[in-house]
Amino acid sequence: MPIERDLAPKLRAAAEQWPVVTLTGPRQSGKTTLCATVFGDHPQVSLEDPDTRAFAEEDPRGFLARFGDGAVIDEVQRVPDLPSYLQGIIDADPVPGRWILTGSHNLALVQSVSQSLAGRTAVLHLLPLARSEAIRFDSFPQSLDEALLVGGFAPIFDRGFDASDWLASYVATNLERDARTITNVGDLNTFNRFVQLCAGRSGQLLNYSALAGDCGISQPTAKAWLSVLEALFVVFRLDAFAANTRKRLVRMPKLHFYDSGLACWLLGIRTPEQLHSHPLRGAMFETWVASEIVKHRANRGVRGGVTHYRDRSGTEVDLVVEHADGAQAGISLVEARATATPSGRLLDGPCRVQAQLADEHPSASAVAVYGGTETQHRSDGSLVAWHELHHSTLGTAP
Repeated sequence: MPIERDLAPKLRAAAEQWPVVTLTGPRQSGKTTLCATVFGDHPQVSLEDPDTRAFAEEDPRGFLARFGDGAVIDEVQRVPDLPSYLQGIIDADPVPGRWILTGSHNLALVQSVSQSLAGRTAVLHLLPLARSEAIRFDSFPQSLDEALLVGGFAPIFDRGFDASDWLASYVATNLERDARTITNVGDLNTFNRFVQLCAGRSGQLLNYSALAGDCGISQPTAKAWLSVLEALFVVFRLDAFAANTRKRLVRMPKLHFYDSGLACWLLGIRTPEQLHSHPLRGAMFETWVASEIVKHRANRGVRGGVTHYRDRSGTEVDLVVEHADGAQAGISLVEARATATPSGRLLDGPCRVQAQLADEHPSASAVAVYGGTETQHRSDGSLVAWHELHHSTLGTAP
């Protein structure tokens, strides 16, 4: 049975205000199911169907005329000219919530929508399940290693698939195919190697030269392929925090996967026991924490506001989360540590950065999200248990 998604209230609110709502996100994140639940009275068509797509391409006006009261149109990026034909229909009758567009390509779809439907559409992102959503299923991962390994793709939970088998199929049938529709990948084996290398760098600073060299491709190709993975909602980049401090800051972004389960699968990790002793377990946990925070913000229609901090002397914090504290904006300095043992030393990094930013951000809070089971609020900061992250202000930042 479908669960209530955290994005549903925001999606309903957007449909009450905007004539078009555009919902993007990776394949199998649950967009079709969510739209069927929220907009059950709308006809629903998918442009993945060859006959439907051919009709929309050859006669877009006739195709849209079939839906006098609007519709949910899935995978709209498959007919990129269609939003242009919607523009006139919307201007003639801008009834809120009439048209719902979904797509699994980020950059390509948003560019098409922004050009044709500027000022006419809300754009929301549905990412893989956050922990707050996963626990609504009858069966969900109980331990940290299981949660990291399974990830958050809805079919794994809803249909009881084995995570490893499902992710193998996902890579073969969705990721590889969609990458080819966006750009001419050419050597698919080299591209797959590139994706695996990106998984090994999740949670690390993004060095295009090293990534390209290890893969045997040029830097421009590495940048182009990374843009493909971003467009498919596979990875995201965390920019460096911009501060007016005199410290020399590292400006390189950090690379993260939206889904820790996919990253683990690409690294060849198949069991919780294998993950527990894996040298990249800490990086996978950091990626999980970063993606959880990004998911919760996306489910509230919030974009950006999450960066990382590192200076040339090595002082760093994994995440800088901007949020509102009443009428005053503030930031949280977040360290992610997979250890299960609570210790004040987990706050050392956030507290050092807190001291460096004291003049510019006097109310900055120090937080460590860790792999233990007890949340502790101490005088110098907070230790947040991994399974309670969605209850913290990090998970509810407006």
